[in-house]
Amino acid sequence: MIDSRRLRILRAVADHRTVTAAAAALYLTPSAVSQQLAALEQETGHRLVERGARGARLTPAGEILLTHTNAVLAQLERAEAELAAYNAGDAGTVTVAAFATGIGLVLAPAIAELTHTAPGIRVRVQDAEGDASVPMVLDRQVDVAVAVEYRGAPGEDDLRLTRVPLYSEPFDAVLPVGHRLADRAQVAIADLEKDAWIGPYPGNPCHDVVVLSCEFAGFQPRLAHSSDDFRAVVALAGAGAGVALVPRSALRGMELAGVVVRPVAGSAPTRRVFAAVRQGAERHPLIAPVLDALAAAAAREGALPLPASP
Repeated sequence: MIDSRRLRILRAVADHRTVTAAAAALYLTPSAVSQQLAALEQETGHRLVERGARGARLTPAGEILLTHTNAVLAQLERAEAELAAYNAGDAGTVTVAAFATGIGLVLAPAIAELTHTAPGIRVRVQDAEGDASVPMVLDRQVDVAVAVEYRGAPGEDDLRLTRVPLYSEPFDAVLPVGHRLADRAQVAIADLEKDAWIGPYPGNPCHDVVVLSCEFAGFQPRLAHSSDDFRAVVALAGAGAGVALVPRSALRGMELAGVVVRPVAGSAPTRRVFAAVRQGAERHPLIAPVLDALAAAAAREGALPLPASP
C-alpha cells in the first residue's frame, strides 16, 4: 500500500526541483526525504526521481504517480473537511498569506466581517509577496493565499489548488508634477520610452508587469531605481527621479505630493488577484467562511476610483 505521506514528499520534490528545497519546505532533513522517496520507489516498484547537476526531476513513472497524487491529496483534504464539519468544528485558526495591498483591500475587511458572521474563526495573517503565498499553501505552511497572477503561476486547471477570483485592478502612470505629460488626461506607455523608470525588483510580479507593458509598447524600460515598497516608488517619482506604473489600490490613501496620477491610455496593464487553497480544503468549515468573506469584501470594493492628484 502506498503511504500518502510519501506522496506529499514526491509532490514537494516535483514543486521545488531539489531534495534540499523540498526538505526545507516540509521541515525535514534531506536524508529523511531521500529515505522516504526510496521507500516510495520500493512500494511502487518504479524509479520515480532522477537527480542530476540541475536538481531532481520526476521520471515518466514519477509523473504518472504525481497525477494520481494530486487527486489523492485533494480527496484527503475533502475528507478532513467533512470530518471537521461532522464534529461541528466552527472554531479554530485559519492562516492566510497575502501581499500588503491585498491585506488592506480585502483581507482586513474580511476579518472584520468574520467577527460578526463567524466569531469562532480566528484569522492569522502572514505578509507575503503576491507570488510567494501560493507555494506556502502547497507546502501546507498556510491555509489560504491571497495572490496575484504572475508568470509561472499555477493555472486555473491546476489539480493541486482551488482558486477563487477576487478582483482585478489597473496600473496607473505616476509622473513628477513637472513632467512633460503631466497635463494629459491619459498617458500612453510608448510616450515614456525616454524616461528613467522606478519599479519593483525582478521576481516581484509587478516588475513583470512594468517590463512586459513597456515591451508591448516597443521598448525596454531603463530601470534607474528599484523598490518593492510603492510608497518609496511614489516618493522617488515625486523627487523627479523617474516615472512608474503602480497598481491603483496601492495608491489609495497615499501621500501624492509631487506627483500626478494618470490612467494609462488604451489597454491598461492589469493586476488580477485571487484566493487559493489546496483542492478539497475549500469545503472545510473554517476555511469556507474565510473564502466567502474575502469574495464579499472584493465585491464591495467594485471598481477602484482613480486616486485624486494635482
